[in-house]
Amino acid sequence: MLEGAATPRTAPGPLTALGAQLLLLAALAETVGLGGAGWVVGVVSAVTLAVALARALRRDPGARLGPADAVTLTRATLAVGVAALAADSFARDVPVTTFATLASVALALDFVDGQVARRTGTASALGARLDGEVDAFLMLALSVEVAPTVGAWVLAIGAARYAFFAAGRPFAWMRAELPRRDWRKVVTAAQGLALTTVAAEILPLAAARVVLAVALALLAESFGRDVWWLWRHRSATPPRERHPRLALPLTVLAFVVVWAALVAPTEPWQLTPGAFVRLPLEGIVVVALAVVLPDRVRRVVPCLFGLALGVLVLVKVLDIGFFIAFDRPFNPVDDWSLLSFGVETTRDTFGRTVADLTVVVAVLIVAVALVLPTLATVRLARVAADHRRHALQAAGALAAVWVASFAAGARMASASAADLAVHEVHAVQSDLRDQTRFSAELRHDREAAAELPMAGLRGKNVLLVFVESYGRLAVQDSSFSPAVDAVLDAGTQQLAAAGFSARSGWLTSSTFGGGSWWAHATLQSGTFVNTQGRYDELVKSDRLTLASAFGRAGWTTVALDPSNNRNWPEGKSFYHYDRVYDRRNVGYRGQTFGFSSMPDQYTLLAFQRLVLAKAHTRPVFAEIDTTSSHTPWTRVPPFIPWNDVGDGSIFKRLPVDRSGLTDTQHGYSTSIVYALRSLFSWVQHYGNRNTVLIVLGDHQPSRVVSGRPGHDVPISIVAHDPAVLDRIAGWGWDEGLQPGSTAPVWPMTAFRNRFLDAFGS
Repeated sequence: MLEGAATPRTAPGPLTALGAQLLLLAALAETVGLGGAGWVVGVVSAVTLAVALARALRRDPGARLGPADAVTLTRATLAVGVAALAADSFARDVPVTTFATLASVALALDFVDGQVARRTGTASALGARLDGEVDAFLMLALSVEVAPTVGAWVLAIGAARYAFFAAGRPFAWMRAELPRRDWRKVVTAAQGLALTTVAAEILPLAAARVVLAVALALLAESFGRDVWWLWRHRSATPPRERHPRLALPLTVLAFVVVWAALVAPTEPWQLTPGAFVRLPLEGIVVVALAVVLPDRVRRVVPCLFGLALGVLVLVKVLDIGFFIAFDRPFNPVDDWSLLSFGVETTRDTFGRTVADLTVVVAVLIVAVALVLPTLATVRLARVAADHRRHALQAAGALAAVWVASFAAGARMASASAADLAVHEVHAVQSDLRDQTRFSAELRHDREAAAELPMAGLRGKNVLLVFVESYGRLAVQDSSFSPAVDAVLDAGTQQLAAAGFSARSGWLTSSTFGGGSWWAHATLQSGTFVNTQGRYDELVKSDRLTLASAFGRAGWTTVALDPSNNRNWPEGKSFYHYDRVYDRRNVGYRGQTFGFSSMPDQYTLLAFQRLVLAKAHTRPVFAEIDTTSSHTPWTRVPPFIPWNDVGDGSIFKRLPVDRSGLTDTQHGYSTSIVYALRSLFSWVQHYGNRNTVLIVLGDHQPSRVVSGRPGHDVPISIVAHDPAVLDRIAGWGWDEGLQPGSTAPVWPMTAFRNRFLDAFGS
């Protein structure tokens, strides 16, 4: 309600404010340009503000908007423009001057509306709340703008007020009225000033991060002080008024959340309606405890159970994601490092902005997974305690149904949440024991001390080429395998015309859908590597690899990973490569293709220029990792004549196959066709009588393409000298580049020893 003035002037209403905001968006579109994202965010923000303001006025018929509120609505209009430009900045560059001007004027007006309210005597509860909401919205828009440059952590500034408000939903004491404190306004102004300064690109990046870190620390102190005051005065907080119309829907929603969290499966193919038609024993126990436990204990147990349930929900989400990507559940000991790898891959594939947004979404998912089951459990426990007799009757009836179902062996009786918790504990214990066993296995390598002359390949350049995501699915039993088979058949004839022959079989990879470096380590070392923990343990050992075996025998050893952009110490310390090439030192000047930093054609040609074309006194052993067929298969380069490749800058001007954006399987098969065609053409053009090629896939593509498990990958050995293939005549591999369905299937761990037995002596 208004205070002071007897006949206050009224400010523009919600519709007038909405019209002003739409006019500002139109003006921005005409002057500096406004894309689709900017229009959507701007219009949604404007409509949301208008609706919220109209509802507030309708709930309090005596409230009026005064002169100070007109200033606040002007700030809101500018904040909508800031939000629209911030959203647009993810798709294109927005004028920094325009953005900073809008934000600066909005911040300056924050000092004006308070002065106007006090001088005109029109301060009101509605005006104070409107002022706070505009402040919060402006801080959120500014933090979204600077987050891609500074880091996702800065979003905490924009989200702080909303998190504080959300905490007030389950905790009534958090909604009590706070005493006036001028420091709160000073801190808000400091946040806005810091964010606007960074958005204006006035400060260098390091200084910007320091300024925002200080601003965030001040904000944390201010909110922390408020929360501490509210906690100390929580006993004076009046009991929460429950809206009778919302009580039943909220209880039903809480029941559904807890039920779904308890019975949800951990494997994606089990996500069917039937999976949720089960009776969770854990839910019955919680209801019973809420009824029989003393009040003080009852307040604690549901919170603890809800948090534990939230953790299990998070584990289920991770398990489903890992089954889709890697055909296995999440490993709680070793797989945390893959999260950072995932962010890096997303950044390399889609850019820093998308990667930062992915991190934000992931954080939100984690927060929802932890908080929502906790709130739902607390509500159900409170409802059960308020209706003890009915709750006990319901729990007893459900318990009888559960026991009867369990005794009858019916699937309806479920204790899956408890089973999952026990399984996770056992998984951690098993993984820790596995590390000990794996360390012992590495110490007992019969080949480690052997001096192998590699006599069967004397004078040959041996090239170990991994084709990314090249699995059995590509060549057998899929809708797109005929296209890949045609390339393999054509490649067999193409190489035969150049004097080459091939033999092919199958290997069972140690991984699925990703973790290529684990497959590389498995093949080279002859030991099973399917987790980051095993890989880290392996590269600290002295286990013999194919690379180190060839190095001992006198070969020059080389590694080429075209998408790696960081130092790789294990390339020298474990694999003992003489030279390591990556995206930083192969001279590529073209565009990237998603995760793949360069087309396979350039990778192979760079190897020819940097290694094979040089004068050597020793033969070469090389591992070459091709990456054009790396997920997500949304940007596939065209195949061009070798003489046109040059420094790769031509690829900036050539069309890119983007069919994978709408058809993942087509994008995948197109990339495999390109990778194989490039490789076979390269051997035809640059191979000679001393060329020996070992080409294989590292793993099957993820379930996004395959839809089913299976770890088999094709492998072929190609050679010009018939004596090379004579040494593997006893392997039973099929002739040509395409293994048949009856070709031998070996574990990938078996290849090293079989290869060394065939060619080592």
